[in-house]
Amino acid sequence: MSRIGRAPIAIPAGVEVVVDGSTVTVKGAKGTLSRTMNSNITITKDGDTITVTRPNDQKENRSLHGLTRTLIANMIEGVSNGYKKELEINGIGYRAEVKGTALWMKIGFSHDVIMEAPEGITVEVNGNKVTVSGADKQKVGQFAAEIREKRPPEPYKGKGIKYVDEYIRRKEGKAGKGK
Repeated sequence: MSRIGRAPIAIPAGVEVVVDGSTVTVKGAKGTLSRTMNSNITITKDGDTITVTRPNDQKENRSLHGLTRTLIANMIEGVSNGYKKELEINGIGYRAEVKGTALWMKIGFSHDVIMEAPEGITVEVNGNKVTVSGADKQKVGQFAAEIREKRPPEPYKGKGIKYVDEYIRRKEGKAGKGK
């Protein structure tokens, strides 16, 4: 049996979980998330814990077992604490600002790059750091990846948009004049 899948999920105080067949709805301080899981997997709520079980050891059910448990745990974590990704903009003249729900970036193009934040996602800019936060882990990660994709970091000077904890392997560049 899956080590991840068989672990029960504890529901913290202030979080309400409703299991309706294969649909799981989680409400908390940061918002409401709902997801329909595969119908092969059984989800049961017992007081303040959720248990995920599979009917047999077929390959598909084994792979869905741990996935389903992790998705539910991430939903509970998201509505109680939320998720955030921090990006760093490096380069001369590179900057970002938030106007309404849109992120405006000057990142070396002839025009401003404007990205509208999806619903449930908030974007904050503090100096050269951009913080993407929200309750849905998938949406936060996807929007942060889309921001980074607009100008990925280059290996020579490190210019571009990178995650704060990301390490960029630097290259030496051209050798000096002949000796």
